[in-house]
Amino acid sequence: MSVEPQNPQTTEWTDQQLSEQEGIRRAKLQKLEEAGQSPYAITHFDVTHESEEIFAQFDRLEGQTVRVAGRMVSKRVMGKASFAHLLDATGQLQFYVRREDVGEEAYAAFKDYDIGDYIGVTGIVFRTQKGEISVHAHALILLTKSLKVLPEKFHGLKDPDLRYRQRYVDMIVNPEVRDTFRKRSQIISAVREFLDNRGFLEVDTPVLQTVEIGASARTFKTHHNALDLDMFLRIETELYLKRLIVGGFRRVYEVGRLFRNEGMDATHNPEFTSVETYEAFVDYNTLMEMVEQLYSTVAQKVCGSTCVPNMGNQIELKAPWKRITMAQAVNDACGVDYADWITDEDARACLARMEVHFEKNAKRGDCLAALFDEYVEANLIQPTFITDYPVDISPLAKRKPENPDLTERFEFFINGHEMGNAFSELNDPIDQRRRFEEQVRVRAAEGIRAEVDEDFVTALEYGLPPTGGLGFGIDRMVMLLTDNASIRDVLLFPTMKPQK
Repeated sequence: MSVEPQNPQTTEWTDQQLSEQEGIRRAKLQKLEEAGQSPYAITHFDVTHESEEIFAQFDRLEGQTVRVAGRMVSKRVMGKASFAHLLDATGQLQFYVRREDVGEEAYAAFKDYDIGDYIGVTGIVFRTQKGEISVHAHALILLTKSLKVLPEKFHGLKDPDLRYRQRYVDMIVNPEVRDTFRKRSQIISAVREFLDNRGFLEVDTPVLQTVEIGASARTFKTHHNALDLDMFLRIETELYLKRLIVGGFRRVYEVGRLFRNEGMDATHNPEFTSVETYEAFVDYNTLMEMVEQLYSTVAQKVCGSTCVPNMGNQIELKAPWKRITMAQAVNDACGVDYADWITDEDARACLARMEVHFEKNAKRGDCLAALFDEYVEANLIQPTFITDYPVDISPLAKRKPENPDLTERFEFFINGHEMGNAFSELNDPIDQRRRFEEQVRVRAAEGIRAEVDEDFVTALEYGLPPTGGLGFGIDRMVMLLTDNASIRDVLLFPTMKPQK
């Protein structure tokens, strides 16, 4: 019978070899079970310390007995003594095993352990002659048998999507992946702390909704059997949160999952995490200041600096950020003046001459946004607020009093990507109804069903005070602060097409 190499991390397995090794592992498991020693029957091991704590407190723990547990990721057998490494939740820790310390039977059992097995070690903390902090074992126990062979270099597999499909293996062999998700958790906690400290109340609103609103994002549809009613997974939390401001709350926010039936790329996943905040009696200028403070505060807390590396650029998140209107940004980039377009036809004719794509019935605002996408967005490296969006593409934003064709809306961009969206909220119920109806008309012309959210209009009729609303994606924020290029690298389990 062939034997698994002591250090499979340096070996490239063939499919036949993998099958043979898995067969050997199952045979070992059967032998253990026949001897009444099934590792799956063990329910508890009293862990006293993790590797990070032992490294940090070595001076205090040297010579003390500890109990550690984790997955064995390396093993070097040298006759009557062996070295191995455990991987626990905080890092890798070496342990040293001698036959005379643990006994003949236990040492023989240890030599039969496989890479990937979970084991518990009781022993004394010491430092080896080479200076490595380790545990000198005097008792070992097999806690769980691994029946699969860990890959020697997971990034080198032929199917790169396997990293996302089997995230659990990805995290075993690539510790930096676990670091990313630890940091993700810290980022979300820091965002909550920032908002809580500003007096915001965290709330939960419905994920399943009965109205398919006329927004640009497509919904996921499901059916409630008991009510015999079609329902939709939410594409935003906005309308319910604004109802809460109508109801009398001053500041509210929600951290929640949104669902959009759209394409997938480096910055889009059908299921993603968003933060939305709403505050009464403020406008979009207040929100710009809050965004600057939020991003710099979170970066300082999680990364230790307001200047963070991202895709080869050093991004400075400290205030003040650049502010420029969308029309001015487009004019600066390609020489087109939005004010020169008198009609929608003027705008479409301009884009046609410039060979920039636009939809058949695009309005002036749609055309300005198309030029922005083509000429501006990718060049916004340092944090930038793009302000004063056309009303055509801002159905929920308040018009600018001095120019009703534009709205008090901004999006902010970092390293060529849109990171969030905010505006002074439209609180005129008559104007809101007209905009909803126009959305529904446009969607119907595209063959897409949509309807006016009558209850939200009713809420506005009771009176929404002047309010500022902000929404931003947690996933993109994590991408920025962990220097990752793909949203899949910051989602534990990204959406994947099923394997056949």
